[in-house]
Amino acid sequence: MFEDDEVIDLTLTGPFGALLETKQNPAYLPFRLETGETSLPVEIRVRGHSRLRICDFPPLRLRFPPDAGRQGIFGGHDRLKLVTHCHDHDRAEQDLLEEYSAYRIFNAATPLSYRVRLLRVRYRDSEAANGIEPTARYAFLLEPRPEFAARTTAKQVELAGFPKERHDREHAALMYVLQYLIANTDWMLLKADYDDACCHNADLFERGSKIFFVPYDFDLVGLVNARYAHPDPRLRIRRVTQRRYRGLCTDREYLSTALARVVSRREQILDAVRTLPDHEPRNARRAERFLGDFFEDAADAERLLRSFERRCLERY
Repeated sequence: MFEDDEVIDLTLTGPFGALLETKQNPAYLPFRLETGETSLPVEIRVRGHSRLRICDFPPLRLRFPPDAGRQGIFGGHDRLKLVTHCHDHDRAEQDLLEEYSAYRIFNAATPLSYRVRLLRVRYRDSEAANGIEPTARYAFLLEPRPEFAARTTAKQVELAGFPKERHDREHAALMYVLQYLIANTDWMLLKADYDDACCHNADLFERGSKIFFVPYDFDLVGLVNARYAHPDPRLRIRRVTQRRYRGLCTDREYLSTALARVVSRREQILDAVRTLPDHEPRNARRAERFLGDFFEDAADAERLLRSFERRCLERY
């Protein structure tokens, strides 16, 4: 599923009207998933936190029945998270593509990041009047945590707080720099109000004696610049496109190595936005220019590292 970059065309058929009415009390409803090679029963429910409130068409969770007889690309997957277009207009779909590219940027820098697979989905509402064409939009699937853990020989852990003494500082520094690159301030190495464990928009994994974190949920980052995205007022920045370093304080050597790694992947990182299908030229230029601004700053590594050290967080 996640080894290939080819866009998957599929159709989801079912009671979408009823599904969207369950936003207050999410419940699985029966649907049908069809691709060129297969047709499968699937159960779907809405999911998310802020997007569940904000979006007309929120993210979805797909659950395959045990007896579905799954083969091909969906074989071996019990549950999958589907990131959707939020609102039914072209700008929201462009945002979706750019959020997908944020994951691909992380993939370009490290295998210790969630993989994604782009889809072109036709949403056919079985309750709609005959003759109404189904909505077709881009979406993407997010690599499940168990699959990530198996791929990286790691184990997901749930902790009340971030283990500052046990965490992988080299990997953490790389995450700090990448989050800064895409202008993501919607994350913390603390638990969110709605969670029982650390961390906000990041999962913790253990490998050997070290703990490392893997970020997700990039809809509010500056690279995307979604219409509904607003920075936390406590950060004292006016727009999500303003970069703000949010990493913990760490040794210079880790930050220097991380910055050098990101700079060395410049072309692969830029390709994450250059190769997006159906990316409007104006948006493509904006996204590439936004990333290019970071690399211009990174040309003076000493100055950028000093700015990280001034902004680093001793504690949250």
